[in-house]
Amino acid sequence: MKNITFRQLRSLLAIESHGKIVEAAKALGLTAPAVTLQLKQLEAEAGVQLFERMAHGMYPTEAGRAVLAAAHDIDERVRMLGDEISAFKGVKRGHIIVGAVSTVKYFAKSMFAAFSSEFPDIDLEVIIDRRAETIERLKNRSVDIALVGRPPRDISVRAAIFGEHALVVVGAPGHPLVGRHDISKVEIAGEHFIVRPPGSSTRVFFERFMNEIPGRAAGPNTEIDSIEDIKRAVMADVGLAFLAVHSVAAEVQAGRLAILDVAGLPIRRQWFAVSRTDRAMTPVMTAFQDFLTRQSGKFLPDALPH
Repeated sequence: MKNITFRQLRSLLAIESHGKIVEAAKALGLTAPAVTLQLKQLEAEAGVQLFERMAHGMYPTEAGRAVLAAAHDIDERVRMLGDEISAFKGVKRGHIIVGAVSTVKYFAKSMFAAFSSEFPDIDLEVIIDRRAETIERLKNRSVDIALVGRPPRDISVRAAIFGEHALVVVGAPGHPLVGRHDISKVEIAGEHFIVRPPGSSTRVFFERFMNEIPGRAAGPNTEIDSIEDIKRAVMADVGLAFLAVHSVAAEVQAGRLAILDVAGLPIRRQWFAVSRTDRAMTPVMTAFQDFLTRQSGKFLPDALPH
């Protein structure tokens, strides 16, 4: 494998990403025959077939997945090298891919805009998705840093706290429990809840909060994936919800939702910026993490009564 070129590896990665030779060629600014030639040369060098040519696209073989894993490692290292060389020049420029769980969207726009304003030469790419998908991207190295409420336990990560968030119970302003003080866990457990799917942080902490009430975590609940849909259901007085304050701040301030005064709440948690310990922090990653530590407090909404 001594004669493999960067151009061949870039073609291989493009084929994996786009699934078809034609689409990979468009992304690389090459012709389809040129990409096909790169793949054939790489397969000849490896002595094995790297992709299955199927009617619906190109699918990597087992050998292809091994070569692709190496290609991703090489691509990442070259990108890191560019950041390191820039650092030697005293220039903070480069590219960073940040993955974030879906509730980050409630403060992401202004926070990321402020980062880009402070570091105009850093190309910031953000992928907001559910927790499971965000952690998977961290595992497969398709993001540099992940913003989560709970660091993963099945991979080794460094985790930097950059802010706090609180979990509360919210209801429609006209709900009978709104305005009551120190509502007991037993009483709130008798209410119908609109909950997020299993695995989400709010669902995990809802179940932990209710674990003293036998069987309560399992129901009566209505499961809805979208936080926006949950809030609409609560505003329609369909039930109560257990959500993060920053995700309901706008509705609470507008009087469309109310935070209930429940004993044992709010549950205060931290936001973490996590990255893999098996890769070095680039200057760009360090700049982003330092920015979060310094500035995130300006962008985290707070709807708790004071």
